[in-house]
Amino acid sequence: MTSEHTEKLHSTARALVAPPRGILAADESPGTMSQRLEKVGVEPTPEARRDYREMLLTTPGLSESVSGIILADETFNQELSDGRTVPQACADAGVLPGIKVDTGAKPLAFAPGETITEGLDGLRERMQDYASRGAAFAKWRAALKLDASLPTDRAIHVNAHALARYAALCQEAGVVPIVEPEVLMDGDHALERCEEVTSGVLEKVFAELAAQGVDPAGIVLKPNMVVAGLGFSDQPEASEVAAATVRVLTQRVPESVPGIAFLSGGQAAEVATRHLKAIAAESTPWGITFSFGRALVDGALRAWAGDPDKWKDGQTALDDRVRANSEVLKR
Repeated sequence: MTSEHTEKLHSTARALVAPPRGILAADESPGTMSQRLEKVGVEPTPEARRDYREMLLTTPGLSESVSGIILADETFNQELSDGRTVPQACADAGVLPGIKVDTGAKPLAFAPGETITEGLDGLRERMQDYASRGAAFAKWRAALKLDASLPTDRAIHVNAHALARYAALCQEAGVVPIVEPEVLMDGDHALERCEEVTSGVLEKVFAELAAQGVDPAGIVLKPNMVVAGLGFSDQPEASEVAAATVRVLTQRVPESVPGIAFLSGGQAAEVATRHLKAIAAESTPWGITFSFGRALVDGALRAWAGDPDKWKDGQTALDDRVRANSEVLKR
């Protein structure tokens, strides 16, 4: 890569994770988004999905708390009601447009209960196309089930390898890759089990990134927080979550990585914010921020519920949540 190419990657990655702004994940697949619309009584049409994303994107003052927004392919290719393309509207709002490029988790052969994230076929050409139309960054999520015996080493290996190949193709196209290895919080595991597995997953991910020639200074890491399973009876304090999370990151993440944008992973909105605050209070060499989806947008979706007269209500709900998270990053 040329020095200009490299500096662009570095500067974009730094901009995405510079506190107190975070990354809004609005990249649900059409199927997932349709299910969420139906739950609030909205007919799940492409127009309704666009209207919902337009409501989020045009929230006044969004760029004060949000650095980038992750979009699904459907949304990236749509136009807003005023005729602007969605990437152009992002730029106008002062928010970097990103694109989810994986095609979802599929069952992993000979591995009951485990998955592999797919989407590498044709990715070079897709990345070049997205970059030509304004994508500044991309996202690929690897989901790893956690219990007493999972994930297996094979599931960790194949998902880490796919993440690394994706990241290399992104950087080749001049697009910052968000690298998202998520150890799922479903189940009844203790915090210590999550810490052990998250450490092993991150070790493998960064080994694979290095093997593929990925520049760590031109990525954003989007990991899970180290938490107990949702079904665990004795939930840890936020200080325990923060200590375990930072301990793992310190062991496994190169200091050259510009920032960590935590996923919420199904945590309740207030819980995710409380944990983020405790982690941000720790001393780390990285920028610490958030890349939440449901923890930011669920309230906005319920407040709007497809009613044009409640457009502002939805935006207010989103603004409240992003500012709540932005505030805990200020020092």
